[in-house]
Amino acid sequence: MLKKIIGIGTAAALFFSLAACAPTADENATAGEQVNHKIIGIDPGSGIMALTDKAIKDYNLDDWTVIKSSGAAMTATLKKKYDRKKPIIITGWTPHWMFSRYDLKYLDDPKKSYGTAEQIHTITRKGFGNEQPNATKLLSQFKWTEDDMAEVMIQVENGTDPKKAAASYVKKHRDQIAEWTKGVKKVKGDKINLAYVAWDSEIASTNVVGKVFEDLGYNVKLTQVEAGPMWTAIATGSADASLSAWLPNTHKAYAAKYKGKFDDVGTSLTGVKMGLVVPKYMKNVNSIEDLKK
Repeated sequence: MLKKIIGIGTAAALFFSLAACAPTADENATAGEQVNHKIIGIDPGSGIMALTDKAIKDYNLDDWTVIKSSGAAMTATLKKKYDRKKPIIITGWTPHWMFSRYDLKYLDDPKKSYGTAEQIHTITRKGFGNEQPNATKLLSQFKWTEDDMAEVMIQVENGTDPKKAAASYVKKHRDQIAEWTKGVKKVKGDKINLAYVAWDSEIASTNVVGKVFEDLGYNVKLTQVEAGPMWTAIATGSADASLSAWLPNTHKAYAAKYKGKFDDVGTSLTGVKMGLVVPKYMKNVNSIEDLKK
């Protein structure tokens, strides 16, 4: 059966948990031996963790443990290992700033446990498009690339306040902002509540779009929640819109649960990917199949 360590909420706790069973430094050892058959995961309720459970079953990796922690704990552990060129396997996804900072690679997934490439969608509560067509126009026209998003994410990771990082991006990319706001009129204090998941990518996109709305005269509220409550907020109308819908795989269950209770107004980023990730200096592991050795 798949073993799990539950309730590790900080980078420190995760680090000491791993230190208790230090992996072998033998580069000729199998990937499992190098990392003690441990995969460093994130929040227990996240879509990527559910897909990782599926991958464990699909590839018959019964002797592997997926450690549940958080995004911050996972990246902190990655840094500790990477700085010392130590082996590590994590649950990873793009867009994420760690791919700009570290030389990483996805493990091939021949069984497609993690599905195909995803997109990040913008969703609104039912009726919002009719009530606020002006705001909906901006939301539907918002599109950018992984490199665009990484520009904001790296600033935030380096300690810049998300609002300041967003303001810097908006000021620097006037032509792009003009495309997003084409045909969108300025207003005087119209309210909009944007719900978002506290992932680096969604912190970047929500703060950037929030800044654009503010510059147009909107009274913007940003509400940070977990993925489930985010979908619930849109479905029940307690939030107006979200730029955080990862489809068709990551948020598949939420989209099915609330079918007919939200509107999908556009895709802001394509080619989103997730899976198991290792540093490129781990030469003897290139596929999830290799973890069976």
